[in-house]
Amino acid sequence: MFWIILSTGVALFVYFFLIKPFSYWKERNVPSYSTLQTWSEIFFSLIQYRALPDAIIKLYKDFPNSRYFGGYQFSKPIIIIRNPDLIKQITVKDFDHFVDHSMFAPMETEEKIELWQKNLVSLKGDQWRDMRATLSPSFTGSKMKMMFGLMTDCAKQFVKYFKDQNENTIELEMKDVFTRFTNDVIASTAFGISCDSLRDRENEFYLMGKKATSFGENILENLKLICIFLFPRLMKALGKTLSDPKVDNFFRKIIRDNIKEREEKNIIRMDMIHLLMEAKKERSKPNDNSEENIQKRELTEEDITAQAMIFFFAGFETVATLMCFMAYELALNPNIQQRLQTEIDDTLKEFNGTPTYEAVSKMKYMDAVVSESLRKWPVAVALDRLCVKPYTIHPVNDNESPVHIKKGDSVLIPTMGFHRDPDYFPEPDRFDPDRFADENKDGINAYAYVPFGSGPRSCIGNRFALMETKLVFFYLLSEFDITVIEKTQIPIKFSKKLQLAPEKGFWLGLKQRSNK
Repeated sequence: MFWIILSTGVALFVYFFLIKPFSYWKERNVPSYSTLQTWSEIFFSLIQYRALPDAIIKLYKDFPNSRYFGGYQFSKPIIIIRNPDLIKQITVKDFDHFVDHSMFAPMETEEKIELWQKNLVSLKGDQWRDMRATLSPSFTGSKMKMMFGLMTDCAKQFVKYFKDQNENTIELEMKDVFTRFTNDVIASTAFGISCDSLRDRENEFYLMGKKATSFGENILENLKLICIFLFPRLMKALGKTLSDPKVDNFFRKIIRDNIKEREEKNIIRMDMIHLLMEAKKERSKPNDNSEENIQKRELTEEDITAQAMIFFFAGFETVATLMCFMAYELALNPNIQQRLQTEIDDTLKEFNGTPTYEAVSKMKYMDAVVSESLRKWPVAVALDRLCVKPYTIHPVNDNESPVHIKKGDSVLIPTMGFHRDPDYFPEPDRFDPDRFADENKDGINAYAYVPFGSGPRSCIGNRFALMETKLVFFYLLSEFDITVIEKTQIPIKFSKKLQLAPEKGFWLGLKQRSNK
């Protein structure tokens, strides 16, 4: 009798916990992996068998004839979109059904919520709309023009450091030097702080940036992230959070001191903190009983700190990664690099060595090289959306059934898969900036190329990222050739970390240009 009860218990456990949750999509006539395949993919992800970009590409390729297919975040069903028209439908036309991002931990009503949950990426619904409207003025073309000088100073400082080495060829790990550059740009344009992280290598601003962006460095870190996702309240009770308290406290102090100094000395600096301070003042005034003012909540110093932190997080790591892949491709394709240098030289000559914001913005080949770098190496390898009210994907093909997405369900867009799909980008593994030439642009499906996301919830800082990338390469390539060296990994093998990076780093050389 004991063995019968035990066997029955084991059988019930296996069925209800290990099999039934993974039959969700099959029961709804949605293409998906079998239960055994699903468990094997979960196992491979836990042991970091595949790098994240490789896993996304494999997932995309495994369902070649489907507009969408089903997957699982552990046992939670998610729908994965594999059709550009559906991306447009979900992220633009029916955006009101998919306003939010998924989150690691649920928003709580406690007074003290992690800074991570108060930033623009994590905010939901009306709170997101409100903050997006507040931040948007910081990223208009006119504001980029105002910050252009600060970015230019950082780019010149960056290149001068290598010129001062007075070596024919300097061997560098590019991720290290580019994160130091992006650190200095953000410190200057957002926080009003001057840094020179190449010379002052241990400055606190840079070290805290490294701490803030060190997700998924090893298997233990990955397990921590998984546990925060699955058991948010338990992990919070154990004191395990997404962000390092030291990092939070550092940024709180930076913002607090910055705000205090600006208020006491009446300093006006047209940056993100200034705009948030102005919004804070506006909302602290007694409202005029209009509906608009009643709905707007007061901005706190904590809100300002949270936005500054996400701006730092996004700009520090992801933009530096874009720069690394662009440098890598230019080193492997010297003909493309030379063509870009010709455009740079012509622009310098036309503007007497001091290009304007408009001049850099109008550099067509520079724009094409950056766009192709984002196509081949999208830093956000996948995008997500959270369903906020029930939605139905209606069948188009004979083998489809209506797919009902419930409130709280997640949608995944495998960006890396689209960008490497030969149906949208012939010879996808070839680096070819001419795909984005004026005569070819119209042939690109706008919803198969989404490096900054799509629709109202796309990346608010894309102009900022593009401008600082163009500027650093403008001044770098005006003085140096980027070259392959012995340590350069060809072809790239992705690291098993959660971050998009090669196994052995981005080792390249800077060689003084002989034709200067």
